[in-house]
Amino acid sequence: MSIRADMIRGHTETIILAHLMKGNSYGYEINKSIKEKTNDKYELNDATLYCAFRRLEEMGYITSFWGEGNSGARRRYYSITNEGIEFYKKNIEEWKLTKELIDKLI
Repeated sequence: MSIRADMIRGHTETIILAHLMKGNSYGYEINKSIKEKTNDKYELNDATLYCAFRRLEEMGYITSFWGEGNSGARRRYYSITNEGIEFYKKNIEEWKLTKELIDKLI
């Protein structure tokens, strides 16, 4: 059974930032990590992923740069900024409160 996208909608940016807290990465690697961590129960479609990258970059929470992959292909890598770290921390605190309230309500 996979999870419906609307159950996680609104947390896409935080999921991406959580991955970038561990180091620079690129879209395919982030999505692969999401699939692995959820045992293939959730993945972001490309449009959602790259729209989130664009939003995060416009807000100053991430930066991007071109780099070489192992196969020699150019990839667009993303890096979290100090503002992104603060935004991530704020979202985590908000998520903890939200989870606590949802647990009480259902």
